[in-house]
Amino acid sequence: MSQTMTSTLVSPETESHAQVKPCRFCGAPLERTFVDLGMSPLCETYPSAEDLNRGEIYYPLHVFVCDQCFLVQLEQYESPEDIFGDYPYFSSYSDSWLKHCEQYCEQMAGRFDLNERKLVVEVASNDGYLLQYFVRRNVPVLGIEPAANVARIAEEKGVPTLVRFFGTRLAAELAAEGRSADLIAGNNVLAQVPDLNDFVEGLRILLKPEGVLTLEFPHLLRLIECNEFDTIYHEHFSYFSLLTTARILEAHGLKAFDVEELATHGGSLRVYACRTENRTLNVEPAVSKLIAEEESLGLASPEGYAGFRRQVKETKLALLNFLTTAARQGQSVAGYGAPGKSATLLHYCGIGKDLIQYTVDRSPHKQGRFLPGTHIPIHHPSRISETRPEFVIILPWNLKDEIMSQLKYIREWGGRFVVPIPEVTIC
Repeated sequence: MSQTMTSTLVSPETESHAQVKPCRFCGAPLERTFVDLGMSPLCETYPSAEDLNRGEIYYPLHVFVCDQCFLVQLEQYESPEDIFGDYPYFSSYSDSWLKHCEQYCEQMAGRFDLNERKLVVEVASNDGYLLQYFVRRNVPVLGIEPAANVARIAEEKGVPTLVRFFGTRLAAELAAEGRSADLIAGNNVLAQVPDLNDFVEGLRILLKPEGVLTLEFPHLLRLIECNEFDTIYHEHFSYFSLLTTARILEAHGLKAFDVEELATHGGSLRVYACRTENRTLNVEPAVSKLIAEEESLGLASPEGYAGFRRQVKETKLALLNFLTTAARQGQSVAGYGAPGKSATLLHYCGIGKDLIQYTVDRSPHKQGRFLPGTHIPIHHPSRISETRPEFVIILPWNLKDEIMSQLKYIREWGGRFVVPIPEVTIC
């Protein structure tokens, strides 16, 4: 399954037309391009100095939309085991994200009467960033996390964690052991599942008859409206509207009974679901209202996806224009953050360390390493005060308010912030 070449030898357009792939949900042939972002390495692979001369594998970022179910998706090039077996992403390094999770736990505990007799299971529980707040409430929890290095941090926080990939097999094992869930949380995991049907069927199996499932994921509608093309990368296999998500859940004996629109990750959804036969939870008006909005904006027809490519190109040109102008004027540009989305942004736009000299990140697991492909070095945040750049480009733009507050001291030397998405903005 792994591609061994280290250079672009085959056009994504040619490859896609030569071999049509089936939709990972409904099986219909994928023939309609949503956007083609060229070639990029896996976004969460941060080479060390010793790795820089060894080459890196690039894969197409050619995104399709299914004409039948409207699931937006990338082809799978690497297995989840290769991507997530030893993972450098730790959720606990964003203060605003932790606050979001604490509020979620408080809200769920109140709405669904979660107490010491209930069980909360989180799929892709990472470093215990969310379940730790249920532990503090004495609510029993179980984390399921395939990355052993990340799971160890969760265990140190008192969050019992299984180092496994989730699917029907594990769900059946847990249910047979009497560990069915009153609440299942799936935050930003649905997009990272190549075998979508096995995963969602596993959620149904693990859920108690009266249990509740919540899924959070970036909203495809906001991705299109706000031009968030950099949230497309190989670790995200699929991109979801509520319309398509409801269809997927329904196909596996689950119903979406409520939905919330969230500000996280540039605009996300929190979908509430339960077993179809559960009559204690009525479908809220918010569900039909949002689906109607999606339909009115074209997400229920192939034509509704056609304009995305044009706006993505405009953003690329604007960002390159800013960076090349700054370079010609001798102005220095540093980055803040080393998020997965930066790989897509930098590779699609053709940006390297000649235009962004370095970036910084709060995670010690990334410091001293380099961004994939571009090899832009990653430093401790103190590097910014040491070098005093004229501009700091915020690569995790969804956290711009938090980051600008942390780095407000750059105003002392006249430094300014650059937010690349949804359009290039100088702050």
